[in-house]
Amino acid sequence: MDLSALTAISPIDGRYRSQLQHLDQYFSEFALIRYRILIEIEYFIALGEKKFFALKPIHIKPLREIYQQFSTDKAQEIKNIEKSTNHDVKAVEYFIKRELDTLKLGQFKEWVHFGLTSQDVNNTAIPLLWKEALEHEYYPAIATLILQLKKLAADWKNIPLLARTHGQPASPTRLGKEIMVFAERLEQQLILLQSVPYSCKFGGATGNFNAHHVAYPKTDWIKFANEFCNNSLGLQRQQFTTQIEHYDNLAAHFDGMKRINSILVDFCRDIWTYISMEYFKQKVKKGEIGSSAMPHKVNPIDFENAEGNAGIASALLEHLAGKLPVSRLQRDLTDSTVLRNIGVPFAHIILALKSIDKGISKLLLNAGQMDYDLQNNWAIVAEAIQTVLRRENYPNPYEALKELTRGAEGITQKSMHAFINSLKISQAVKKELKAITPQNYTGINPAI
Repeated sequence: MDLSALTAISPIDGRYRSQLQHLDQYFSEFALIRYRILIEIEYFIALGEKKFFALKPIHIKPLREIYQQFSTDKAQEIKNIEKSTNHDVKAVEYFIKRELDTLKLGQFKEWVHFGLTSQDVNNTAIPLLWKEALEHEYYPAIATLILQLKKLAADWKNIPLLARTHGQPASPTRLGKEIMVFAERLEQQLILLQSVPYSCKFGGATGNFNAHHVAYPKTDWIKFANEFCNNSLGLQRQQFTTQIEHYDNLAAHFDGMKRINSILVDFCRDIWTYISMEYFKQKVKKGEIGSSAMPHKVNPIDFENAEGNAGIASALLEHLAGKLPVSRLQRDLTDSTVLRNIGVPFAHIILALKSIDKGISKLLLNAGQMDYDLQNNWAIVAEAIQTVLRRENYPNPYEALKELTRGAEGITQKSMHAFINSLKISQAVKKELKAITPQNYTGINPAI
């Protein structure tokens, strides 16, 4: 069968392609080829600007157009060359040399890939595409979710909510604060993730500029490479490398994204549980079906889909983070095939974020159910009463409340007030205690 959304093996390129196809500008074979060309061209220009050959300023624009106007037809040309070379980066080099002939710059074409090994190209191209994917897609998506959660937290800041610890009724909280918990966690992890540098390797066959130095021993190649990576590409060059990048900072990115995924899963499970408790209802879209057998159902499928996609992404990120920093001596090839898959967990994360956004947009607050549960759990104010009694130096207040409430059924406002009336305390304190309700015993938090 011909490849299509229906015949694709991966759901990323099949069922979900309409939601994820824009990621092909970072993670497709076409994209990797384009980024390799970008590296080769920018390196070629940098050499020319350092007067290794007579490149003129008028040449720079058409040179950059080689990757700026790169097309699938051009990519296919490179794949055709690769059939002969059986080497993907060498095919890129030969393609660029052909382009230089077309631009009447053929006399300079041996400066293409000068002194480099393929990993000088791959280990700058991949960090660069990863950097741009994070900055253009991932970071904005997480930041948008954080803003969305903060808005919900502000809207719901005064909604009292029965807390549950160990699944059991506990001291009440507020819905807005519980949403803010996730906003704060995501925000802190995003800041931590953004602090990790984008590292690259650029130093010749085994990291020592052997070929560069033997050809031009008086040139400070370390300074040249640092400036090229840092200034031209926006990457941080590793100073001591083998043939390949360390991948330690890339692994740190993967680990940071895993932590964020864990927060997303935690959020999805909490919202799923609130829906099951009817604290939220969901907007119904005409024509949609929740169950093929049970017509009444409106399932929280968006949060379930998000949880599933975040989970599979984390499993892949775990392998990537553990595998990539490990290589035999100066190089083995295991990193090559693994690196080609970094877009897979990325795509699953973007899909998870889209599902969360869709799920949140369908939530309908059911404050009546929240109030019902609070009203039917008067035992939760026992903590408040015994604490005030401690303040009043009342004897054994915790034990008295434990005797009244632990495991007891039918604790109501009436029975709680009857208990308060039985205490040998002042009328003022009794009045203070009777003013405590499950709805107003919600503590304090910073402003939302």
